[in-house]
Amino acid sequence: MRQLPAAQDRHRSAFPPIADYAFLSDCESSALVAPNGNVEWMCVPRMDSPSIFGAILDRDAGLFRLGPSDVQVPAARRYLPGTMILETSWDTPGGWIIVRDVLLIGPWHHDDDRSHTHRRTPTDYDADHVLLRTVRCVNGEVQVTLDCEPAFEYGLHRGSWSYAGEDYHEAVVEHGDLRLSLVSDLNLGIEGPRLTGRHLMKEGEQLFCALAWSEHPAPRTFPDAYERLVWTAHHWQHWLDRGEFPDHPWRTFLQRSALTLKGLTYAPTGAIIAAATTSLPETPHGERNWDYRYTWIRDATFALWGLYTLGFDWEANDFFYFVADCAEAERGRLQIMYGIDGRADLEEYTLDHLSGYEHARPVRVGNAAHNQNQHDVWGAVLDSVYLHTKSRDGLPERVWPMLKQQVEAALANWKKPDRGIWEVRGEPRHFTSSKLMCWVAADRGARLAELREDWGKASEWQKAADEIHADICENALDERGVFAQHY
Repeated sequence: MRQLPAAQDRHRSAFPPIADYAFLSDCESSALVAPNGNVEWMCVPRMDSPSIFGAILDRDAGLFRLGPSDVQVPAARRYLPGTMILETSWDTPGGWIIVRDVLLIGPWHHDDDRSHTHRRTPTDYDADHVLLRTVRCVNGEVQVTLDCEPAFEYGLHRGSWSYAGEDYHEAVVEHGDLRLSLVSDLNLGIEGPRLTGRHLMKEGEQLFCALAWSEHPAPRTFPDAYERLVWTAHHWQHWLDRGEFPDHPWRTFLQRSALTLKGLTYAPTGAIIAAATTSLPETPHGERNWDYRYTWIRDATFALWGLYTLGFDWEANDFFYFVADCAEAERGRLQIMYGIDGRADLEEYTLDHLSGYEHARPVRVGNAAHNQNQHDVWGAVLDSVYLHTKSRDGLPERVWPMLKQQVEAALANWKKPDRGIWEVRGEPRHFTSSKLMCWVAADRGARLAELREDWGKASEWQKAADEIHADICENALDERGVFAQHY
C-alpha cells in the first residue's frame, strides 16, 4: 500500500544527506552549508576548535541561515569555477535571488609583527577570519530571512547578542575568549540568543552579512564586501593556475579535488586534516563515529603524491616538514596521528548532550586511536619522503637521522600484531597491510640509503625487505590465492 504524504513526512529525516553539504575553507577554519542555506557546522578560530554552529550533530546546536523565508529547496547550487565560493540560486513565488557564501582570504596581515601561529614560510595571503554571505535579487521581489544563533562549546552555551553601535547594523556576542561580530546592511534584531533580519528585496538590490571572529575587520558596505569576495575568488583561481591539469573531460574534477585538499590544509603548520567534521557515522545510526579533524601520518603518502602529481610542490613541502616536525618533537617516535598544531595528546571524550547525526551516538571529540600501535606508520613516512626526494639534494640532513629511526622501528616491530589501518579496538592481529607497509619502510629506506651512498644500510635494509616480502607471501595468502585482511 502506498504511504500517505503525512506518513512519509513523519519518517523524513531532519538532517540533510551528508553528501549534500557544501564545504567552505580559508585554510584555517572551515564550514559546511546545507542545501537550505543553513551553516550547520563551523569551528573557529581553528578547524579543530569547538563548534559555534553544530546543527549537523544536533538540530539545536547552533545555526546560521540566510535565504528566502518561504522556500527551503534551492533551484541550483555550484561553486564559482576554480574557487571555494558557494553560489546558491533560489526560485521563489515572487522572484529569484542568488546567495554567495565564502570564507574570506586577503593579503598577508603581519607586515609589522610576527604571526603567533604560522610555522611555515609566510605567503602573500592570509585568512581574514570572516564568513561573508551576499544576496542579489535577480528579478521580482523576495522576502529574505537571516537567522544567526551560535551555540558555543559544541552546543552547550548560548550567548547574548548586543548592538555594537547606535544603529541596527552590527551586533556582537561573546563566550570566553571568543568574540563574534556580525555586520550587515540588513536591520538586525535580537531575539534572545538569536540575531535576526527580515527584508523584502527588489529586483537589482544587493545585501550582505559578514560574521567575524578576530581582530581583522569585517566588510561594512556591500561594495567593500563584493571587492573582498572578488579578491578571494581571484586568490583561489590564481592558486589553481599553479597546478598541472591535463586538457581532459575530467579536468574540472581534478581541480575540485585539488581545491578540497587545499581547503583541508591548515596553513599555519602545513597539516592536512582527514575531514572537517567529527562523529558523522560510518553506518546509519551506528556507533563508529570518530573525530577526523586531525592529521593521519598514513595519509601523508597519498596527500603528497596527489600534491606533487598536480604540481603543488609548496603545499607538499609544507606538509612534509609538518611530519618532520612531529618526528623531531617525538625524538623519532611517530604515532599514527597528530593535531593540526602537531600536538600528540588527542584525548577522546563524548558529548552526551548532542543527539548525533540522525541519532548516531555517541558523539565524540578527540581520538583515542592516537596511542594505538599501527605498524603502517613507518612505511607511510618513508614512502612520503621517497616521493619527496628526487635527488640527494632534496633530502635535508636534519631529516635523515629521523628516517633511519623509522626504518629501524619497522624492522623491530614488523613481526608483532597491531591494530591495523582499521584502528580496531579489540585484540591486535597480524594485519597484512601493516606487514606490507613495514616492507615499504625497508624498501624505501634502502633506496634512500642508496641515494646517500650509504651502501651498508642499503644492503641491510634491502635484505630485511626481502624477508618481509617472503613472510607475507607465505602467511597472508588464503586458499584462493587472495591476500587476506590478516594472517
